[in-house]
Amino acid sequence: MRGRRQRRGSRPPRDSRPQRDLSQWNPKTKLGKMVLSGTITTMGEAISSGLPIREPEIVDILLPETEDEVLDVNMVQRMTDSGRRVNFVITCVVGNKDGFVGLGRARGREVGPSIRRAIDNAKINMIEVKRGCGSWECGCYRAHSLPFKVVGRSGSVEVSLKPAPQGVGLAVGDIAKSILRLSGITDAWGFTKGHTKTTVNYALAAFDGLRKTAGIKVPGGLAERLKIRQGAEQVYVHKMAAAAEAEAPAETELTQDGRIEGTDLAEEAEAPEKEQEKQSEPEDQVEKP
Repeated sequence: MRGRRQRRGSRPPRDSRPQRDLSQWNPKTKLGKMVLSGTITTMGEAISSGLPIREPEIVDILLPETEDEVLDVNMVQRMTDSGRRVNFVITCVVGNKDGFVGLGRARGREVGPSIRRAIDNAKINMIEVKRGCGSWECGCYRAHSLPFKVVGRSGSVEVSLKPAPQGVGLAVGDIAKSILRLSGITDAWGFTKGHTKTTVNYALAAFDGLRKTAGIKVPGGLAERLKIRQGAEQVYVHKMAAAAEAEAPAETELTQDGRIEGTDLAEEAEAPEKEQEKQSEPEDQVEKP
């Protein structure tokens, strides 16, 4: 059993996690119905609406290019009357590498279903990240790093993220590096305090720091000088409603009266008269002799 135990941080291949069939989705929340009807077409609009994201299908539709990564696979045991029970606690991160990232956890008896639930929880906890060029050593005026210093905390772990010039890369730990990479940040300095070997607290602290970037208000002049951008640079617009409207005339070919759309009422009225004339012609020819 020891030799076959799954290594921490490893994950099964992506083919073992089947994609969700969105054609059978029936939304139950107000935000889900607005997304399906086409009222909300981007992820930025969904977050700025103030409505909570309760269904992972919303992220699947608005951000189809998301990637996921398993940060921690922890095996926990508890003793019961029936014996020892083993569960797996999974921590996953989801992001599109362009301003949106989410972190989620799940627990279950099997690794595969637990990973899928953790990914769905990460999609529900999706946040919008501010990026910019906040380092005084850099003058590229691109949104490649953090716009300012942020500090995230979780338990005993404290993570300080600072902007870095272009070319430095992600000078942080492996767990924080995965979260920053999926959020779209390519250069950053990282400083930590506390027991960072606790993977869950380290990931939550880094995620809390990115959450604070969206909560800090920046004046318009400073935002222009630091090239601060919130959300995605290449916005994906969902066009399901437009496609449904284009297909609507093809489906409704009959009118309420049962007629084929496009026919004239006068032609339909003349049709039975012409048939009667054709039937009466042979009788008239027989009577003449």
